[in-house]
Amino acid sequence: MSHAFDAASAAAEPERASARVRLPGPLAAIDAAMAGLNRLILLLGGVALVAACLVLSYSVVVRYFLKIPTEWQDETAVFLIVGATFLSAAGVQAKRGHVAIEALTGLLPPRANRLRLLFADVVSLGFVAFFAWKSWTLLHEAWEDGQISQSTWGPPLWIPYSLMAVGMTLLALQFLLQIAEAVARGPEAAGFADPKVGLSADLERAKKHDKQPGEKGVAR
Repeated sequence: MSHAFDAASAAAEPERASARVRLPGPLAAIDAAMAGLNRLILLLGGVALVAACLVLSYSVVVRYFLKIPTEWQDETAVFLIVGATFLSAAGVQAKRGHVAIEALTGLLPPRANRLRLLFADVVSLGFVAFFAWKSWTLLHEAWEDGQISQSTWGPPLWIPYSLMAVGMTLLALQFLLQIAEAVARGPEAAGFADPKVGLSADLERAKKHDKQPGEKGVAR
């Protein structure tokens, strides 16, 4: 749902990001609040993943070495991973860090790339909005019917459904903010989409090399 992001590009983004004009009026406040919330959720998501690893490690020790039966460990780890995955989706999208296919990135001019990125955001918003709606529907049904897991522990199913619903809602809001920024500021506000690997990356590097002044003389 997003395009061409890695740690190296993130380190190179501050100058370009600081030069961008953000959304005007109330949308700017929402955007700032969303950015702060994303930072907090990404931090908590990392903690949740570490906790899931610890829970599973504990489960292995008590089950195979101490011969103690386990009930809650597996589902607890699953809930932690579900929460970290869905709730952090908006924060990852804010950095355009979701997995993407870059086949066209280096073949299109920058403006066409940003229009393509805007189109991808609109399509992704439709999918995510539907996902969020279905998640809220499942959450309501699980709450009203008192649905629980079929395991011996039997935790209520509204827990994972609530994580899915909130996460997809936040992701939909993130897409809305990015689309609103692109509409308000033009296609260039849709984000940057530099290819990192493959043919597209090679073509992009070749273009940048051609723009640089040629070196005179040959090193001996």
